[in-house]
Amino acid sequence: MIIKKIKNDPQTNQSVYRQLEEVIGCKWSVSVLKAVADNVIRPGKLERHIAGISKKVLSERLRKLTDYGLLQKQSYAEVPPRTEYSLTDNGKKLISIIVQLSTLDMQIKNA
Repeated sequence: MIIKKIKNDPQTNQSVYRQLEEVIGCKWSVSVLKAVADNVIRPGKLERHIAGISKKVLSERLRKLTDYGLLQKQSYAEVPPRTEYSLTDNGKKLISIIVQLSTLDMQIKNA
């Protein structure tokens, strides 16, 4: 899986692994990815769907996940403006891995 590096970002020199570690290690990033995978694709709905996340943290996570190439942002020039997010191919691959980890966790707990 390749996470693209961000231009003009202090993390540009980070290895891809470190970027991935940042995403996986953040409970909010995983929650946002899982919600988008479950078709909760608009920022307001994401904020209501993910218990405890603030608007500021959600905006930051959406920006990071988009910059890392895991989410794709689609803005519509409507009144009022509408924005939707979707998983990229790499985002879908990462969700598959997250689901596998969740399954493994349940199997270990039930063993």
